[in-house]
Amino acid sequence: MKKSITLIPDGREKNNVRFTSGNLRNTTGIILAGDIGGTKINLSLYQLEKGILKPLLEKTYFTKKHSSFESLLKTFREENTELPAIDCICLGVAGPVIEGRVTGTNFPWEISETELQKATGIAHIFLINDMEANAYGLATLEENELTEIKSGPGMAGNKALISPGTGLGEAGMFWDGKLYQPFATEGGHCDFSPRNELDIALFKYLQNLYGHVSWERIISGPGIHTLYQFLLNFKQEKEPAGLLQDFEQIPPAAVISDCAKTGRFPICREAMELFFRYLAIETSQIALKFKATGGIYIGGGILPKVLELLDRKKFTEEFLQVDKMNSLLEEIPIYLITNKNSPMHGAAYYAVLRLFESKE
Repeated sequence: MKKSITLIPDGREKNNVRFTSGNLRNTTGIILAGDIGGTKINLSLYQLEKGILKPLLEKTYFTKKHSSFESLLKTFREENTELPAIDCICLGVAGPVIEGRVTGTNFPWEISETELQKATGIAHIFLINDMEANAYGLATLEENELTEIKSGPGMAGNKALISPGTGLGEAGMFWDGKLYQPFATEGGHCDFSPRNELDIALFKYLQNLYGHVSWERIISGPGIHTLYQFLLNFKQEKEPAGLLQDFEQIPPAAVISDCAKTGRFPICREAMELFFRYLAIETSQIALKFKATGGIYIGGGILPKVLELLDRKKFTEEFLQVDKMNSLLEEIPIYLITNKNSPMHGAAYYAVLRLFESKE
């Protein structure tokens, strides 16, 4: 069973992230939190009592095996008939949430707070962007659930979050002088910006394939495979024997990263080095756009699995290539989130805040 989460009610700082002020200890109930992505769906059931979120159950499902969240929820309930009745559902969904409705970016689901309330009979339904949920999740992490990628003293100010996974998620955390206010963005779909001749060749390669070339095409699980294919084309090399067969059995990004670890095929290592380079570049872009002097956090499921391949010195060098603003970026620390449950914790925490507001 995973750890319980104690919600701090008075705004005290914890791991550089502040909780909201207010007495949350009088809010109780059973909360179902979800992290809905293009590949997987993680659900966690929590019992909230006396300011503590206690995880009761965690389940993972594959998105493509279900036609809707209602269908998935039916499966979840049928598999767990002995669980208590749910008082509240909060879902972090990979897609733009507008007026309580969202369509998945990399999967065809449509979810509506109002329609889900009618279908389930549950009064409290909250939809937020998955990156916004992950940002709220930072408030629940312990120090040992963050790994430093780049050091820096940091200073009072905004924070940012970037998460490579099935797609590329980005979010901000506005510092209002007392508390952090997370907000969603769709920055992963902004235009890729080449720096050198290799980047320009990659841009042209991707433009021929997709038309619009976004950062998500590169800094994501599918992006790792794309970088590998680009290098084969650019270097005019043949695909290594055996890899195609592996790709049919295992996600290509996992095959490529495993080969990079073992040194089996040098081109796989080159693809991962490019992936890290572009992650560093886009991280510096959001640092500037959000003026994220409070720090940047890297989420998603990819980096924890390939951390041994990351050259922190090279990552920092690529991060610090913005000319006049290098001195600003030198101050900014960068952390990797190593707790995979952070998005669910964040969704549950957001639900607690909304439930507390409804009782004021």
